[in-house]
Parts: sequence; C-alpha cells; structure tokens
Amino acid sequence: MFTLSDIPMFFVNFFLILPIVTLVHEAGHVLTARLFGGKIKFCIGTGDTLFNIGSLEVKKKYFMEGWCQYESLTYNKTWAHVSIYLAGSLFNLIVILLMNYFITTEILPATLFFYQYAYFSIYFIFFSLFPYRNDDGKPSDGMAVYDVIRYGKAEDPID
Repeated sequence: MFTLSDIPMFFVNFFLILPIVTLVHEAGHVLTARLFGGKIKFCIGTGDTLFNIGSLEVKKKYFMEGWCQYESLTYNKTWAHVSIYLAGSLFNLIVILLMNYFITTEILPATLFFYQYAYFSIYFIFFSLFPYRNDDGKPSDGMAVYDVIRYGKAEDPID
C-alpha cells in the first residue's frame, strides 16, 4: 500500500533513479555508436534545454525520457546498427548484474535505492526491447532492430 511515508522514495525514484537509468541506457547507445565511428548527439529529458556537456543535452524535464541520434558510421553494417540499438539495454543489464554482485559481496549495502534502481532498469529493458512504434512513429530499440534486420535501414533517433 502506498502511504505518506513512501512519498520521499517516490521523489527519489522519479527525479534521481529514473534519470540515472536513462543516462546508463543512452550511454550504451552512445559508446557503441562511437565504437563504430558514428557522430552522436544524445539527450536526457524533454522541454527547454538546461545545459549541454559535449554531445549531451540536458532538458528541463530531465526525468522524463532520453534519446540518442547517430550518423556517419565508419562501420556501416547491419550488425553494427543492431549492436547500437541493443547496447542501451545491455548496459542497463550489466549495471544490474554488477550492482547485484557488489551487494552479494557486501561492497554495496542492500538498500531500497539499489532495489529500485534494478526495478526501473528491468522496466526500461523490457519496454526498450518490446517492438513498437510510438505515436510519432519512432521505433523502440526492439522495433529498430527488426527494421534493420528485415529492411536494412536504420532509424534515428533511438531511445
């Protein structure tokens, strides 16, 4: 049951944990696209821009979404595009596994913060890999992988 005592964790979840999960996810896309020689732009949030750090743009509603856009891959092959689309979820999974390892070896404490981080990461992985198009016609990572394999095309931006 959700009570008043849950409100502080609610704010931690939506204004700290979820943006971190989003940043890790987008970092997977960015680092993999750079590995294949791509030019990258990525964003955390929506609305007016708060600030830019290199190719990262942070928006006022930083807790709502994220996206990554790449172009001009040096290794412009189907498997490179598939790798880029899957890398966001892979990075989320790697962080979950590392975090669980550190908790079991007692390097990190078993706290609600880390539980919630893993929960939101799994949520992110599921909806990222679930193949669908949003109302604007932009594909999820799963749909983008399908499109690249089936039609040989890459969609931008990726979420």
